[in-house]
Parts: sequence; C-alpha cells; structure tokens
Amino acid sequence: MNTQASGWQTKELSKIFLEGVRGAIPGADLQFEVIAKITQVWCRSPKSVLDLGCGNGILGRYLLTLFPSARGHFVDFSEPMLAAARENLRSLPQATIGRGDFSTPQWLEGVSSHRPFDIVISGFAIHHQPDERKREIYSELFDLLSPGGVFLNLEHVASLTKAGEGLFDDFFVDHLYGFHQKRNPSSTRAKVAQSYADRPDKKENVLAQVDAQCRWLREIGFSDVDCFFKIFEFALFGGRKIIQQDAASNRR
Repeated sequence: MNTQASGWQTKELSKIFLEGVRGAIPGADLQFEVIAKITQVWCRSPKSVLDLGCGNGILGRYLLTLFPSARGHFVDFSEPMLAAARENLRSLPQATIGRGDFSTPQWLEGVSSHRPFDIVISGFAIHHQPDERKREIYSELFDLLSPGGVFLNLEHVASLTKAGEGLFDDFFVDHLYGFHQKRNPSSTRAKVAQSYADRPDKKENVLAQVDAQCRWLREIGFSDVDCFFKIFEFALFGGRKIIQQDAASNRR
C-alpha cells in the first residue's frame, strides 16, 4: 500500500483548529459526557490511557481527570499540536508526550514501551488516512489494548448522501459563526462560510461512513462495537477488546 507522510497540519492550520474550530464543535459537552459514561462502566480502574492524535491533549486530559491514578501517553505528528499539548498537560506529571506519524506503522515504535493501554481515545486524527490505512491503524490499536481495553474514536465521518453533506456544512458553519461572533462581533456568516469552504485541509479529508468503520472494528476482533453519538458527520464510535475468557466471565 502506498502511504504518504502526514504533512498537512502546519503551524497555521494547527492554530486555526485549536483557536477557531475546536471550540465550535457542536455537542462537545455531551460528547464528553458519553465518553465518561462508557469508560466508567467498561473500564472502572484503568492504569493507562493513550490519546492518539492528541492535538492539545483535551480528550486524554479529560480521561486523566476521571481516572487520576492512570498514566497517560499523548501522541501526535504535528509539532505545533505537540507544543499545545505540552502547555496544556504540564501540570500532569503522569502524562508523557511523543511524536508519531500515523500514516505508517512506524509510529508504534514510540509507544511500545508504554503498552498495553486500558483506554485508547482518538479525536479527529484518523480521517485523513486512506480507508486501508484506517483499518491498519484500528488493528494496531487493537494490539496495543489490554484485555478488556476500550477504544473510542471521535471522528469526522462521511455522510450517506450529498444532501446530508450539505446539511452538515450549513450546520457546522452556523456553529463556527456563533463561536467567532462571540470573539469578534464584526464577524459575518458569509466570511466564516467562505473560510470554511476554502480551508486548506479540506482536500486532505478521506472520510468513511461510520457504519463501515464499525464493521471494520468487528472484523478485527473488537466486541460491543457501536456508534454511541452522532451529529451529522461528527461521530463517536468504538468497542472493547474482549478475549474469550473475558467474554465468559461477563456472562456469569
């Protein structure tokens, strides 16, 4: 398979995402609530958390607040994102940060000494990869998980139809406009919409439907796979690594 090193996330794009997009993602509070419910029920006392494509570390940091005795390892390929993570996580001595490019399996070299992980969480990190590479990443994460471990992916997924894609774009622009107007009252929806349409990373998106990705997880061996949360093209999905003896124990 031909893979291309990730290079789209420049300092400028990282700043745009962290300062101008992340805070506008609709349903963010509810997403965190759902993540908390899943992890607290399925993984009551995790020892280790991996935040894949951590950005500024917001998802992994949230899990470390839920499970303060766990250690966290944060990985991203973008140096500007890693700099933001270092700033955001500097008060957490149980957090370690490393660089890894998910376009090839070589990223695993940087996490091998931290495995296994009880929780792996990823946020908007995998959708730029071709479908074949997505499946490989999911297999790699399955191997990194401890028995009973949980994988959750908060991701940008494909709409079923062009009409649905258009509705999502309008919906997201509404949220972007509301977010930017609070910070800059002179901002107009037309300018926000044009910036969204012209965003430099748009051509890098390789979106897959959430149902297909859930099927891939089942084929790899994940159990209890589901899409737990979805607003248009923003979806939270994942499952558990249940080996045979674990499954038998769960039935008793």
